[in-house]
Amino acid sequence: MSIPFITAEEAASYIKNGDNVGFSGFTASGTPKVVTVALAKRARELHEKGEPFKINMFTGASTNDHVDGELSRADAIAIRTPYQGHPDSRKLANANGMHYFDTHLSHVSQDLRYGFYGDIDVAIIEVTEMTPNGEFILGAGLGMTPTLAMMAKKVIIEYSSYYKTSFRGFHDNYISLDPPHRREIPIYKPSDRIGSTVIKIDPEKIIGIVPSNASESIKPFTAPDEITQKIGDNVCHFLAEQLRTGKMPKEFLPIQSGVGNVANAVLYGLGENPDIPQFEMYTEVIQDAVMHLMEEGKCKFASTCALTFSDDAMLHFMDNIDFFRDKILMRPGEISNHPEVVRRLGLIAMNTALEADIFGNVNSTHVLGTKMMNGIGGSADFCRNAYLSIFSCPSVQKGGKISAIVPMVSHVDHSEHSVKILVTEQGVADLRGKDPVQRAQTIIENCAHPAYKEILWDYLKLAQKTGGHTPHNLHAAFSLHEALMEKGDMREVDFSIYG
Repeated sequence: MSIPFITAEEAASYIKNGDNVGFSGFTASGTPKVVTVALAKRARELHEKGEPFKINMFTGASTNDHVDGELSRADAIAIRTPYQGHPDSRKLANANGMHYFDTHLSHVSQDLRYGFYGDIDVAIIEVTEMTPNGEFILGAGLGMTPTLAMMAKKVIIEYSSYYKTSFRGFHDNYISLDPPHRREIPIYKPSDRIGSTVIKIDPEKIIGIVPSNASESIKPFTAPDEITQKIGDNVCHFLAEQLRTGKMPKEFLPIQSGVGNVANAVLYGLGENPDIPQFEMYTEVIQDAVMHLMEEGKCKFASTCALTFSDDAMLHFMDNIDFFRDKILMRPGEISNHPEVVRRLGLIAMNTALEADIFGNVNSTHVLGTKMMNGIGGSADFCRNAYLSIFSCPSVQKGGKISAIVPMVSHVDHSEHSVKILVTEQGVADLRGKDPVQRAQTIIENCAHPAYKEILWDYLKLAQKTGGHTPHNLHAAFSLHEALMEKGDMREVDFSIYG
């Protein structure tokens, strides 16, 4: 069968109002770049005619402006899951302009196969190479592409010519078995290959091939500042201490790292610390820092779901791609984040928090408990099952008006049962083996900003008057948040009104 080349507009015309549409990629990497722009244009034209047009959107993780940005601005999204990171998508979700539900990244492919969300009507999949018999090489990110390729009734291929060198051999496409009686996922070290280097798609399902030459459009992360550098140093010194005291295997353990400036600072810190040996990674994304650590010989291998490199770093990667061929393996998000593998490998999981409370509960997603930022992503996939679960964040924001350490988090994503270590630029709180009051004392003493220490001590004393295993004064538990909303500064809190 000969698969025709078609325009982005022709491809978009096959997608109908109410369709479940799946997208390749993970973060901006490997996501469509041109069909979605044409789809957004079509949505606006239909809306101008008074005709409804919205799709249900299923992605591997966040996307880019070509997907979330364009479709959000066109008001073309009815349902969205599992994770978003674009300002326009966030705005639409918080205005209840779309039905956004946040879920763990490792669950979405499985939930789709179980039929929880209905059929996938159309999948839009970016590829970098293809053969006439339906074999395709993906690009810089997998997400849930293998499941989409299998499930979708129709497939639109975006053929990217942006990458000047071949990604062949970097992918490990694998779909786990479904219950009952499923077997183990046979990954016993980060470099184990268990799947195929190619994606196979029935040519009969493919609507057409749309040419594309767009980059991932990923901006470089801000260089570490004094605060993020100190957080990175604190994490590295803690891990080195764990090695010295025998609380970690002497050969170290694989690392999982979240996305962002703090994560990058921690990774650079690991590279510079002479007490940290060479290490491997088993994670969902690798950023610019990992590429540098590989070139320096500090990071030996990385299993990931996506190469979340800035555009400049991606050009460097492509120019030196042969150096990385035996050092990087890309897997579907269902496998890169799978709790079974995380537990087996004994990962050091390092993720970021918006806020944490004095008992060790973490809010990763909601500002003041109501405004969605991005989503839970894969942080719970990793932290709940890790050898060590570390959460980090600056102790204050907005010039000190907001404390990241509060009496009670305004939204819970990771409970005290999953959070082992909390780190700010102030220090490290090791919460293992401590009861709630001991955790509170450790967090206040080691992680709270000096401007908030006495405030938090005062709250704990007030709460202890109530008694109980986890002491709280429910009237005062959100008083810091209330002070921020009413006076613009958490330091304006007044506990005296509570007796």
